[in-house]
Amino acid sequence: MRVIAGICKGRRLAAVPGQSTRPTSDKVKESIFNMIGPFFEEGHVLDAYAGTGALAIEALSRGMETATCIDIEPKSLHVIKKNLAECGFLTQAEVYRNDAKRAISILAKKDKRYDLVFLDPPYRYDTIPELISQLQEQRLVNDRAKIVAEHDAGVRLPDEIGEFVQIRYVVYGDTGVTIYQKKTEE
Repeated sequence: MRVIAGICKGRRLAAVPGQSTRPTSDKVKESIFNMIGPFFEEGHVLDAYAGTGALAIEALSRGMETATCIDIEPKSLHVIKKNLAECGFLTQAEVYRNDAKRAISILAKKDKRYDLVFLDPPYRYDTIPELISQLQEQRLVNDRAKIVAEHDAGVRLPDEIGEFVQIRYVVYGDTGVTIYQKKTEE
């Protein structure tokens, strides 16, 4: 696992020991960023099931200003911090140990707003539509924000969730990627 592009291109990232996480493959990560970016001039990223922090780190490497990484597993938090430090992004990131649903409520109280959100829960969880609704209700995403949901390829997420509409859906092996953004007034 490595950083694909940007200022940390080629930097290797540590993996979480054991089988508790399923890191996004470099191929899928590169494809995601080709669809949503591939580079950014500024913005804030939320990685709600951060695992190793690889998606948030990739976004920072490609120009995002700050990242918020959420994970419930202590081993993951250690690896996220290690990877952020290795890439020189510790001062640009906040790392929280919490459940994604509770973290979203806490971030809303801190008046956070994000331009890019990654939702990559364990495939056995069916929480993506609920989390997107919660992000909307808590007003955590800016108007031009994109939400990238990674899920089992056999799962087809709704075309619309509240004020978010699906703009892209692709499958890579056993991984599905669905990208949402707010509906535009026409």
